[in-house]
Amino acid sequence: MKVVVLTGAGISAESGLPTFRDADGLWEGHDPMAVATPEAFADDPDLVQRFYDERRAALARVEPNAAHVALARLEERLGEDLHLVTQNIDDLHERGGSTRVHHMHGRLRAAWCTTCDHRHEWTTTLVDRPACPTCGHSTLRPDVVWFGEVPHDMDAVQRALFECDLFVAIGTSGLVYPAAAFVHYAIGAGADTLELNLAPDPVSDFAQVRQGPATRTVPAWVAEMLA
Repeated sequence: MKVVVLTGAGISAESGLPTFRDADGLWEGHDPMAVATPEAFADDPDLVQRFYDERRAALARVEPNAAHVALARLEERLGEDLHLVTQNIDDLHERGGSTRVHHMHGRLRAAWCTTCDHRHEWTTTLVDRPACPTCGHSTLRPDVVWFGEVPHDMDAVQRALFECDLFVAIGTSGLVYPAAAFVHYAIGAGADTLELNLAPDPVSDFAQVRQGPATRTVPAWVAEMLA
């Protein structure tokens, strides 16, 4: 069986990471347009760099939860037949044991040099303009996909969706494109679909919906898959 799993902020929220936006529309106290667009970075790079430096530091203070660990167990069984796609920029899947994770929105613990186009693992700050280890220019930015930018390697994700037997969305509203289209790609390919979410999506197109926290629903579903 070929399975595509899409994860969103809900799976990491139970590890203590804030979800994408609060009820007032702010993103960790900031207007998303002020910290997550190329224009914002050009206008006030220090603000944007500090915002992601703080998020990178916060990531070091949290641990993967039972949902992350369960998906790693599923990878052990399915191998390349599991395509794990995440909208999250944290590394909790990897720290939970997953080795094949497609970060469609980039990674918080990586830096991208806009001069030489090299990407580097990065765990410290960027606001102090460190030099790129490859070219020496001080043009590193967070290696994350901002509003108005194209998510990474969507062709590979679409191929996996067209070939899958089961598509599962975990902890994501599925309202923002391109991820919102994933369930329709899977349905069009004849796959079964399952949503695991804290609250049901009122416009869900999934064949099955299981409501509850990811730390409960994901291990239960994985146990069924491994039985």
